[in-house]
Amino acid sequence: MAGRWLRALAAAPLALGLTIAGGAGAVVPYTYVPRNEALEGAGIGLAQAASRLLQMGQADDAARLAALSTQLLPKDPRSWALLAEAELRSKNNKGAAVALARAKQLDPNNPGIWFAEGSLALRQNQPEQAIPLLRRGLELEANNAGAYFDLGNAQILLGQSGQALKSFERASSLRKDFWEAVNNQSIVLFERGQTKEAIKRWRQTLHLRPGAAEPTLALAAALLAESSSSANEAINLATQALDADPNYVLPSYQQEQLWGAKLRAATARLLSRSELRAVVERAQANAGSSQDEE
Repeated sequence: MAGRWLRALAAAPLALGLTIAGGAGAVVPYTYVPRNEALEGAGIGLAQAASRLLQMGQADDAARLAALSTQLLPKDPRSWALLAEAELRSKNNKGAAVALARAKQLDPNNPGIWFAEGSLALRQNQPEQAIPLLRRGLELEANNAGAYFDLGNAQILLGQSGQALKSFERASSLRKDFWEAVNNQSIVLFERGQTKEAIKRWRQTLHLRPGAAEPTLALAAALLAESSSSANEAINLATQALDADPNYVLPSYQQEQLWGAKLRAATARLLSRSELRAVVERAQANAGSSQDEE
């Protein structure tokens, strides 16, 4: 997903031990060992209800209940982590940041809280703040693929392409099906002029995730940039990609996904071909509505 974190973070669960790793955002039911106090029991019930609401995608209602649970369980870092997750899914960055800060005060050695703070900093386009947060989390949990992916994205934003490549390679080594990390390796390699290797890894990405729009269009642009003899394959791939996700016709959208200047220019050259005129016009007509749906 190249820079897809810019959109995906809004819906993605925080890595706070509240979610099933690698799942589709399903929240594990909130559990807690009570000390037989009435208020504590009420707080647990609210947290469990908030967790169920998150499972059903009702983030705003979940945030309200989670906020009440923190009043009844003010010293339980899990209640604050739950509130942070609900606030982030509700796109309330300020509320999420406050809840995460409180959770970290109570549980400073929880790597998931540091990772979540780093992800939030990325969402707020603050990569220079994200990097130390992610690195601290990795000191506590060294083999977190998602954290290395976020770290690579932050490094791309700061122009640290060599370090970003290493981070993405580390992410994909830890999780063999992490196609987004392999895709991002290709993006870095293409900008560095290593087109053949970028093409190789984009093909690997599509082996892991057949039909994904982003690597399909990027591969098409790279193939044409490498050799005009690949024009037919590039045109076919571009058609597939824009039919799957018309937003990629927009240079601004490509840039949001962290596509560099070279890849955007190569894509523009590909999409300017007469064979793709109808495909491009159709994508341009559908791009705005597709973004609105997301």
